[in-house]
Amino acid sequence: MFGDSVANRLLRMKVMFIASIAVIAREPAAGRKLFKDTLGLPLEAQPGDDYIHSEQIGGSKHFGVWPLEQAAHACFGTADWPDDRPVPQASIEFEMESKAAVADAARELESRGYTLLHGPRTEPWGQTVARWLSDEGAILGLSYAPTLH
Repeated sequence: MFGDSVANRLLRMKVMFIASIAVIAREPAAGRKLFKDTLGLPLEAQPGDDYIHSEQIGGSKHFGVWPLEQAAHACFGTADWPDDRPVPQASIEFEMESKAAVADAARELESRGYTLLHGPRTEPWGQTVARWLSDEGAILGLSYAPTLH
């Protein structure tokens, strides 16, 4: 119907589910106080890490409170969020069916005019992810996490 046009390639991009949602916290202690202490969510962290998260909250594959400093490091390799970018409030990652699907979808986004914060890369825990910043100030990711398949 569309041939090999951009519209046809976009129709082949297959988001399987929302893999994770994280609130981005400028002050991790305040995030911990609200989400863990006040709301009572079963959030845990690795020793010495301010990132608290859970895979045990109904309706969510992964929920976290991501320190802004860690988000900056993940996206830019620095502890400071760049002054020329909106400070993000949240992160949402969309799960793809494979590493290759992440790379294909990232190229598709770029062909549609979106600027990636970083291209597809595999993190130490095995997740492959490419991220961009939405106009609303959310970090959005295309992800493939083998543990979710």
